[in-house]
Amino acid sequence: MKPEISIVLPAKNEQENISLMYDRIMKANITKPFEVVLVDDGSNDSTYNEMLKLHQKDSRISVIKFRRNYGQTAAMDAGIKHARGSIIVTMDADLQNDPADINRLIAKLTEGYDCISGWRKNRKDPFTKKLFSKVANAVRNRIVKETLHDSGCSLKAYKKECFDNLTLYGEMHRFIPTVLRYRGFKIGEIVVTHHERKFGKTKYNAKRLFKGLFDLLFIKFWNDYSSRPIHFFGTIAMAQWAAAVLLFIEQIIKAIIIKILIAGPLLILAGILLITGMLTFFFGFMFEILIRTYYQGGANYTIEKKHGFS
Repeated sequence: MKPEISIVLPAKNEQENISLMYDRIMKANITKPFEVVLVDDGSNDSTYNEMLKLHQKDSRISVIKFRRNYGQTAAMDAGIKHARGSIIVTMDADLQNDPADINRLIAKLTEGYDCISGWRKNRKDPFTKKLFSKVANAVRNRIVKETLHDSGCSLKAYKKECFDNLTLYGEMHRFIPTVLRYRGFKIGEIVVTHHERKFGKTKYNAKRLFKGLFDLLFIKFWNDYSSRPIHFFGTIAMAQWAAAVLLFIEQIIKAIIIKILIAGPLLILAGILLITGMLTFFFGFMFEILIRTYYQGGANYTIEKKHGFS
């Protein structure tokens, strides 16, 4: 029987948690036929072996093993691309997300939404992690003008068509609802349960916060200017040329008054702005040409082994 729901679980070094998460999923009383896609993101413990045991025990469990660690976004992308269900649920394998919330996510999805994002309103994380998350959410909402409370929560439900022609990269898994909203999909949110981590170590740190910020800025740029990048670069070039013209006028007026033209810092700056404006405009044309020949490339990860896929 083809599953209606695909639960995608990326994991790295979660050997103690995999079987426990499986037990919780089995006890969640999920109301529709489902499969579980486990993705080992280059673990160096026995996570993969634990996944294989579950696959051998239950045919609904499929396993993907990366050759090395590529990151949570790549692992999630691989799991989603191999999912067979019409509804895809993503969640962490560290036992902090609760499978008991899956039915609620799907019920909300049927109210006309394309994506339902979980909100860890009562988070069970260290203060520093919660602080980083609040800062990240505030910055994200400011940049993309969004109202989601917790975009970083991995527990989400999607209609499968959300991922048609969509490849995830970088730290983009945190901003999937943002990308989908830009593409015209309807996004909703519900409060979900959050548990303390009992085993293993968190992979989240300040470095990932900054990486996520860079990805967010690119997503914003791509949404606003991907079809016509010349508009973005052309605006910058025009501002540089305008500044150069004003400086040239100022220098000419000054030369008329003192009856000599001095090649001082301002005149040199005007020349630099004129040249950089031309270069910026040239880059705009280059990006315009590249964007018109743009196509989706292949996956940026390699899979070593797969189990449970026909």
